[in-house]
Amino acid sequence: MPGSDLALLLDAAKEAGKIALAAFGNAAGIRHKEDGQGPVTDTDLAIDLFLRERLLEARPDYGWLSEEREDDRARLAHERVFIVDPIDGTRAFIRGDPGFAISLAVAAGGRATAGVIHLPARRTTYAARAGGGATRDGRPIRASARRSPDGARVLGPRNILAAEHWKSPPPRLVRHVRSSLAWRMALVAEGAFDAMLTFRPAWEWDIAAGDVICREAGARVTDRQGRPLSFNRPAPRVPGVIAAPPDLHDALLERLHPEGFED
Repeated sequence: MPGSDLALLLDAAKEAGKIALAAFGNAAGIRHKEDGQGPVTDTDLAIDLFLRERLLEARPDYGWLSEEREDDRARLAHERVFIVDPIDGTRAFIRGDPGFAISLAVAAGGRATAGVIHLPARRTTYAARAGGGATRDGRPIRASARRSPDGARVLGPRNILAAEHWKSPPPRLVRHVRSSLAWRMALVAEGAFDAMLTFRPAWEWDIAAGDVICREAGARVTDRQGRPLSFNRPAPRVPGVIAAPPDLHDALLERLHPEGFED
């Protein structure tokens, strides 16, 4: 059941947060992944191991997809799958920046049905389940009512304003930066920012929890081409993400260049 899945994710995320905080500011075992996929620490791996044991013990019939574990295609045979990023924003974690998150989701039939984004160093937790609304620390949240791109407060990398991404001169977006992609989506869900854009292919573990939290908060979430996100794909990446209130989402999509450039 999605509701019980959410309770399970919440408990696991908060326990994992204790592991992260024990090493926060003193990260050990730092190394870099192949193909420029960024750093990983002993803490990333410890949290991954903890979560795998905790979640699969409770749901042994679910599949598993995690950033910090070799992909096991056996997950494709499962109707439900855990999608996990033990630490989203590892660079922030290493430098002692509190803007890192533990991102946990369940997807069923390709759709994210429950999700938790927990920022242990900020003592903040976002959560949602399909049909149950979205919360921050247990209180309901809602995406902004922004409609026009001009002046919209948007989270994204510098190159989202590059002219090649847009059919005409870029809208006058007010760009902001946060270290964790999952956290960026949560900030859109609570209306702290109007939209989140990335045109680079995004890994499922970075966005699955944010997808259900944003949707339950009233935002629209699609890929760069305007298609709803789907999860537990053979290649677990989507071609960019747009998360915004429906009218603003439509306005941004209308002005984006039809060809897909990476940011």
